Amino acid sequence: QVHLVESGGGLVQAGGSLRLSCAASGSTFRFAVVGWYRQAPGKQREWVASITKDGTTNYADSVKGRFAISRDNAKNTVYLQMNSLKPEDTAVYVCNAYSVWGQGTQVTVSS
Repeated sequence: QVHLVESGGGLVQAGGSLRLSCAASGSTFRFAVVGWYRQAPGKQREWVASITKDGTTNYADSVKGRFAISRDNAKNTVYLQMNSLKPEDTAVYVCNAYSVWGQGTQVTVSS
């Protein structure tokens, strides 16, 4: 079974950047569609971006043009590069593969 660990969150000023990592165990990770989701306080979890095993990407409209998802199958890791961050991007970011969720990493964007 896949085990996922997110890292890279932190506190950043509006307009700044962060790169999140989703590191996985398991040899089948490279075949997985991997998604990034986020949940802000008092709000439902929302999908942010996803990437297929072949590298096809999709983004929520709210992050399109600012965020970029990528993967390094040799490292069993998926990344989320987040640029031009806004206070409304503040949330716990979680990755998902094969219906398995990581523990999440906190991103806080100050105005």
